[in-house]
Amino acid sequence: MTLAEYRKKRGEPLIREDADGAHDDKHPGALEYVQIGVILAIITAAEVGLYYLDLDFTLLVAMLLTLSVVKFAMVVLWFMHLKFDASLFSILFAGGLALAFVVFGVAIAVLRGSLT
Repeated sequence: MTLAEYRKKRGEPLIREDADGAHDDKHPGALEYVQIGVILAIITAAEVGLYYLDLDFTLLVAMLLTLSVVKFAMVVLWFMHLKFDASLFSILFAGGLALAFVVFGVAIAVLRGSLT
């Protein structure tokens, strides 16, 4: 059953009048999306550049993971609009990221610290 069918069954209007423009003042404009896109491109270029530097493997992995977490947070907060929604959604995404790190840590521990 779709939301429209459910609302029709309950006698509710298909489009709520109080929902028009409810989030317009909170969401960023096109310029901010372009700025975030440029920042993400710069971080990606930094990640690619780091790969070609002669760094210790552990340091390289730590730096790449840190940059990936920053990119993840920016994409989730702005492009998925979590910055403007209820904090529960942000907590769920942060919990998922933390869980991923725990699983990664357990996998590394099982492999005795070898990533290769």
